[in-house]
Amino acid sequence: MSHSTAPGTWDGTWDRPWYRVHTEQFEAAFLPGAGEDPEMVDNVDVFVDLKDGSKWSATSITLAQVEILMKRWAASGEALGGRYFWVSDGLIVRDAGVSSMTRVLIGLIENDEFTRILQRLDD
Repeated sequence: MSHSTAPGTWDGTWDRPWYRVHTEQFEAAFLPGAGEDPEMVDNVDVFVDLKDGSKWSATSITLAQVEILMKRWAASGEALGGRYFWVSDGLIVRDAGVSSMTRVLIGLIENDEFTRILQRLDD
């Protein structure tokens, strides 16, 4: 799968269980659930290798999925009855799908926000 973006392009391929995306700036490995369509994921771990050799991670989750979880927790009693949502390396995005999430990652690099938002992994 190849996508046009502004700027550049990327290729996405399955390397089970990973869905790998290659761009000019990085390689990202998304970990969707078994049988999950990469363009429908709304809560996914992603590991990013930058061209400089540094490694980063995030849990990319849509705002809609956060709302679903908080409502579920309100009923179950988790997270103080759904009163809060927290994840250590969370990146809340508006739209689901690897394509949308990849565009966000590219934008974060272009805006020099990437290293402030994603979590650096130690070697």
